[in-house]
Amino acid sequence: ISEEKILVGLGDSLTQGVGDERKMGGYLGRFATEMESFQGVSKIDLWNEAKRGRRSDQLLKQIQSGEINDSLKKADVIVMTIGGNDIMRIVKQDLFKLRVDAFQNELLLFAKRYGEILIEIRKLNPDAPLIILGLYNPFSIVTDEANEFDQILANWNNTINNVAYTDINTCFVPVNDLFNSNSTMVYHTDFFHPNSKGYEQMTDRVLESLKSCGLNQLTKGEMDF
Repeated sequence: ISEEKILVGLGDSLTQGVGDERKMGGYLGRFATEMESFQGVSKIDLWNEAKRGRRSDQLLKQIQSGEINDSLKKADVIVMTIGGNDIMRIVKQDLFKLRVDAFQNELLLFAKRYGEILIEIRKLNPDAPLIILGLYNPFSIVTDEANEFDQILANWNNTINNVAYTDINTCFVPVNDLFNSNSTMVYHTDFFHPNSKGYEQMTDRVLESLKSCGLNQLTKGEMDF
């Protein structure tokens, strides 16, 4: 039976779709369009609760405040990007060093908050598939100079992946490799956010990841490719 499904986006500018010059709603808007062709889906109602600049502590507050309870309770699928602004806050304090140790303390706090975000979402919605995207390195285009940022990013992505692993209905989507240089012009003119091509690649990666995570299992047989 095909029915209308609600897709909810959480997090920061990536889910908001900042930088998409084709105004197609970034990866989330494109994914919503793709979902309309899934088996079991007649139409997608997209609720985007993401906001540029949001960090994990702010997302946790947003969920705990109750202001998006309705969206989360009704969601059939939830998609999230968070963590880029947490990293950028440290980068701004430590720009030319980018040492692993500067990020290590913050990473422990981030891991705790990420786990709490997942718990809070599950209190409101125990079953909806949760699709969480990893982070990418926005500096690979600015500098070829070797620094420890790739390792830092790998640590943060591992943390996100580990949190995802604790929840049977969560699918982790790695995106770091899509942005490792600008030879393919995946960046918006601000050299930080994806452009349309970058968002298209992110959408493809979400679909690939859902295939390997098993959309049918994630949705308990309600949806399939």
